[in-house]
Amino acid sequence: MRSFQIQDNLGFMKKLLTGDVFDTFLLSEASITTFAAFQIDGTFHPEYLSTAEAEQSGAEASGYTLWRRVRPFFFDLTKGKNPPLKFRVVLRLAPHNVKKLIEQNGLDLSSDQVDGLFLNIHFDGKSIACVSGVSMKVFTLDRTLEHAWDEMLEKFFRREQIPFLL
Repeated sequence: MRSFQIQDNLGFMKKLLTGDVFDTFLLSEASITTFAAFQIDGTFHPEYLSTAEAEQSGAEASGYTLWRRVRPFFFDLTKGKNPPLKFRVVLRLAPHNVKKLIEQNGLDLSSDQVDGLFLNIHFDGKSIACVSGVSMKVFTLDRTLEHAWDEMLEKFFRREQIPFLL
C-alpha cells in the first residue's frame, strides 16, 4: 500500500473528470458531498443496455462499470461555484490488466486469486490523496503483487504527468 499526495489538485481533477486518463479503470464505488451527499455503486447492470451495447462492454463483464461511463455524472456533481466538501472514488484495475501485470512481473500466482487492485482517491476539502490497495481471495504473506501494483501506479502517475509526493 502506498499513498500518493497529489501536488496539483486542479490538474488532477481535470484529468479525473474531463480527461480520459482513468477511463480504463472500473468504478468500485464513489461518494461526494456537495449541498447533499451522493453515493454511487459501481456495480454494472448489463440488462439496462441494448444487446449490442452490452456485448461491447468488455471489461465490465467483471461486474463493475467503467469509470468513463460514470465520469460525466460525477463531474456534474462537482460543478458550481463551490468545490465539493469531500469526495472518495474507488477505482479498480480491470481483470485483463491484472492478468497482464502478473505476467509482466513474472509473479507466481493466478489472476483468479486476486480479488482486486484498487486506487482509492480521497479529497478532504483541501488535498487529494491516492492510496493503492490489493485484495486477495487467498491468504498469502507474499507482497510482490502489492509492490508491483505500487510501482505500476507510480509509473502511471509519472507518464500522465500527475505530480505527487510519497
